[in-house]
Amino acid sequence: MGHNSFGDKVTITTFGESHGAAVGLIMDGLQPGLPLDLDFIQKEMDRRRPGGNSLGTPRKEDDKIEILSGVYEGIITGTPLTIIVENTNQKSKDYSNISEVFRPGHADFTYTHKYGIRDPRGGGRSSGRETLARVAAGAISKLYLNRANIICEAATIQIGNIKVSQSECNWDERTSNELYCPNNAKAEEMRNLINDLREKGDSIGGIIECRIKGLPVGLGDPVFDKVEALLAHAIMSIGATKGFEIGEGFNAATLTGSQNNDEINSEGFITNHAGGTLGGITSGQDIIFRVAFKPTPSISLSQKTIDKNNNNTEITIKGRHDPCICPRAVVVVEAMSSIVILNLMKEISLEDK
Repeated sequence: MGHNSFGDKVTITTFGESHGAAVGLIMDGLQPGLPLDLDFIQKEMDRRRPGGNSLGTPRKEDDKIEILSGVYEGIITGTPLTIIVENTNQKSKDYSNISEVFRPGHADFTYTHKYGIRDPRGGGRSSGRETLARVAAGAISKLYLNRANIICEAATIQIGNIKVSQSECNWDERTSNELYCPNNAKAEEMRNLINDLREKGDSIGGIIECRIKGLPVGLGDPVFDKVEALLAHAIMSIGATKGFEIGEGFNAATLTGSQNNDEINSEGFITNHAGGTLGGITSGQDIIFRVAFKPTPSISLSQKTIDKNNNNTEITIKGRHDPCICPRAVVVVEAMSSIVILNLMKEISLEDK
């Protein structure tokens, strides 16, 4: 199985399985000389870790990072930075009943047909647990971007049919609830919906919005390496993603040119319908995009499926699963966005601020 790496100037390679010994990261191409803030990295890991959110999976992992290489006396050396996180709370027996059958909504069917083998324990390599390595890489990317005053923040703006409109957004409220929702009242409605579906053995999807602030004009290229193309690749590589839009996105199809164009005056752009890019190149405005996540496919309701011999059967999935992916996916979206922007930046000043 190839293609476990992402990035060109700064490359991340993730490894490990959900129920293996550990999941890890190799990050290559980093600019040497940056102090590694372990507390910040661990706080980012805690935002995603199982058991760290009451709306997520009951599986509890500490997700404590262990650095194997690439750091000396607390400073990044520029050699490959290797991080591992041990798996300590697996319950592989929960998956014994699915080793011969395909779970609806999962990669079981396609993995088996492509590779002839799959790890049924928690989804193996296709598990969302792989994203902990991305979060570690994203945290390191953020440390570099912070030196350039570039901030990447995401929020849950929709769960099911409960939406936060732009007029209802209070971005400061996103850190005061477990959903990272920019409206505390809406967050409570979302929480009730998620918990209701959890009790019924079902799940729900949602939409996360990401804003990248402080970007210079001129990042990206106008043909295949458009900024939005690179972001779409990164974001859609996250498991369970089903849609990506930037700026007005699909709503742009309902607008006229006079409505959608961002007019300019001597002080800059008057609006930001484009979402921060023009011709695939950053305009200096905030990049704003949204990503849709499907409902968690692991549900405890009985579902029709087939076994590996193509016999019809039914399946009830056991184990510990998130009733909604979004609360723990917010930091993953930030991470992949930060990795893209770090790759687009040439050098960042590492002098003390």
